[in-house]
Amino acid sequence: MADDGAALLRVQGVSVRFGGIVALDGVSFDVARGDICALIGPNGAGKTTLFNCISRLYRYDSGDIRFEGRSLTREPQHRIAGLGLGRTFQNLAMFRSLSVVDNVMVGAHARSGAGFVASALRWPAVGAEERRLREQAELIMDELQLTAHAERPAGELPFAIQKRVELGRALAAEPKLLMLDEPAAGLNHEELHALTELVRRLRERRGLTVLLVEHHMSMVMGLSDHIVALNFGKKIAEGTPAHIQQHPDVIEAYLGAGAHG
Repeated sequence: MADDGAALLRVQGVSVRFGGIVALDGVSFDVARGDICALIGPNGAGKTTLFNCISRLYRYDSGDIRFEGRSLTREPQHRIAGLGLGRTFQNLAMFRSLSVVDNVMVGAHARSGAGFVASALRWPAVGAEERRLREQAELIMDELQLTAHAERPAGELPFAIQKRVELGRALAAEPKLLMLDEPAAGLNHEELHALTELVRRLRERRGLTVLLVEHHMSMVMGLSDHIVALNFGKKIAEGTPAHIQQHPDVIEAYLGAGAHG
């Protein structure tokens, strides 16, 4: 595990139960500042449950999650983005009828001094702030090659471009930790390669730390500094991609589940 000084995120003994089902069972790991860390495991291993705990969408029954040394246990969900955590979702979470630029700007309001309602109503006091946020959104759209689609409704765009719109929304909140939940799902080989290179560039340009849930092992192994493997809610292995590839418990978990990738 990373030492306290290097760890941006610390997951400490987190357990979650849904009725009689144990979704997470005492999971612990650190994500070092500046690293790309992947969570892997067969379907039902607990990866998205853990993401939802970090995002405060789910409560955990025991353990703690600390971000920059601060416990998230009692933080309300609406404050998470303001602390510096941004995420995308396995199922696209966007405003399909809004334009691409407006979708990106929604993310920026998480860190804005002006409320979203006030900004949407164009109250005079927020005019300067609104212009600043739009300029920021335009820079993000340029970085993600979305400028040509800026005024189009997001729901009309091809799936791969919609994924970039959601990524733009997450980036607009200026996260320190970017959480990507199966970002490659539904992409073809060429789109997968482009996404891998994009995430790598974003980490370098923005100094991001990335926590990634992904089934495509080619992406995971080529992109990650550190991998945590889960199975049936428990951590079964942790280490570098080379270590994880050879770990017998990981191999057994994937072969037993008929996992792809």
